[in-house]
Amino acid sequence: HHLGGWLFLASRIDPEPSAKMVAEDKLSNPMRDIRVSKLVLNICVGESGDRLQKAAKVLEQLTGQVPVYGKARYTVRSFSIRRNEKISCSVTVRGEKAMQLLEAGLKVKEYELLRKNFSETGNFGFGIAEHIDLGIKYDPSTGIYGMDFYVCLERPGFRVARRRKMKTRVGVQHKVTKDDSIKWFQTKYEGVVLNKIPIG
Repeated sequence: HHLGGWLFLASRIDPEPSAKMVAEDKLSNPMRDIRVSKLVLNICVGESGDRLQKAAKVLEQLTGQVPVYGKARYTVRSFSIRRNEKISCSVTVRGEKAMQLLEAGLKVKEYELLRKNFSETGNFGFGIAEHIDLGIKYDPSTGIYGMDFYVCLERPGFRVARRRKMKTRVGVQHKVTKDDSIKWFQTKYEGVVLNKIPIG
């Protein structure tokens, strides 16, 4: 009698969850949501001095944060830069402010990026030619600067790789891939990803 009961139960239980069920489970899992970890804005001036200070002021105006300076790694005579000379400034933004600035930057790009803008590790970057396109009033004494945006994406739980105690790796399945970040950009911003630069 018991054996019959077990056989009946065994026949009712699906031994292997289907791939479709697993995929749906993954989609509905809040730990799988992708979010912006940070946005880095960078202006490379290629020289120290007055122009670099003005570029730093532009970043401060944009973000309300004090920028850090990047130094040249080695001397390049043709660019007239010396090793350890400050040549760029950058600022890291997180949270709501990062989302606002990213939205402004993508608006300048008309929500169009290239496939090569996305890295294999699920981050992406792009550049804008003129910072005044972001809505900053043009000031002749400051000039116009180009700017790089670099966006780091993550999922909840990435803290395990950064915390001090019990530090461990983020699992392969949980990492953000290039296709994940492209999909995120397309769904969140209704963005367009092109394979190559259109000629014309």
